[in-house]
Amino acid sequence: MMAAERGAWICFEDEAGHTLRPPKARTWARRGQTPVIPVSGMGSGRISVAGLVCVKPGQRTRLLYRIKVHRRHKGERSSFAETDYVALLDAAHQYLKAPIVLVWDNLNTHISAAMRELADSRDWLHVIQLPAYAPDLNPTEGVWSHVKRSLGNLAVTGVDQLAAVVKNRLKRIQYRPRPANQLPHPHRPEPRPRTAVTLTSDEGGPVTGHGWRCSLTSAALGGPDEGWPGAHAIWRRSLP
Repeated sequence: MMAAERGAWICFEDEAGHTLRPPKARTWARRGQTPVIPVSGMGSGRISVAGLVCVKPGQRTRLLYRIKVHRRHKGERSSFAETDYVALLDAAHQYLKAPIVLVWDNLNTHISAAMRELADSRDWLHVIQLPAYAPDLNPTEGVWSHVKRSLGNLAVTGVDQLAAVVKNRLKRIQYRPRPANQLPHPHRPEPRPRTAVTLTSDEGGPVTGHGWRCSLTSAALGGPDEGWPGAHAIWRRSLP
């Protein structure tokens, strides 16, 4: 109601972190041979990403973000500071050209006295705190889940390459037809779509009656990137 009266955007904020060790993901391999993913042991560091999923009735959903590289230098902060959040919000306000209703969690930096003072000095900003332990109320969690799956088993050579890859994944989400607030949420998994499978026998005739078994190969499934759509099942009659 408040956002509608002020003509404001509702912006859901959240953070995520990535290291040089990639998240594990399912992959294809020969039977009995466990896949081995090489990980660079040289260098160190991590990256932090702060994102805003901005929604407004009648407008296309926007995804805005900031990436910060941490090289583990002495005295370097390993997370976003209050000034980093304010810089992101100022840039979002300039881009959206409208007031902002900010919705985020109770991270200690979000509720600090410095952050409250910075927020109060901006009349176009209204802050709403999410309840404790309520990640399912924040659609930005779906963005992080999507990015994490896309980084599965990825071995990078350094933190700069990792930052470039994460930026590339986020840009894909920015320009995809599906809005960022409709991505699958890690705490509310989407049901897997049913896939039509063509059933044929070895002789090319229709599959009828009993005594048939189905075998699916990785080649038939098209590999892990292509998934199930278009899979072709080969049914064979079990001999007595």
